[in-house]
Amino acid sequence: MPRLIAQPTTIQAAGNKPKLIEEFVGRVNTGDSTASIAHMVSPSGWIEPGQTPGFDEYTLVLHGMLRVTHRSGSMDVHAGQAVIVPKGEWVQYSSPQPDGAEYIAVCIPAFSPDTVRRDS
Repeated sequence: MPRLIAQPTTIQAAGNKPKLIEEFVGRVNTGDSTASIAHMVSPSGWIEPGQTPGFDEYTLVLHGMLRVTHRSGSMDVHAGQAVIVPKGEWVQYSSPQPDGAEYIAVCIPAFSPDTVRRDS
């Protein structure tokens, strides 16, 4: 039977500035460990620590630009574009432009603080 998710849970984000994370599906909001779906809004100048996650992450940028830095360089993902980061790949996300970034992130399996493996 279909299940309505009436509202997300706001989760604290890592990084140098406050970033909004609204988890709709995942370990916190629905108890789902198979996948997570979150709406994110990061301000201009936000950057998070690098990470080597144990999940695949699919990100669709809705507004602004998200910079994805990886071991071979970086790429700018603009509104209307998406990026796939496979598990085990070192990555660092940031939003350097004045508008920041708004995006949807899907993680398979679901995001977990234990499997994100952030740099120290």
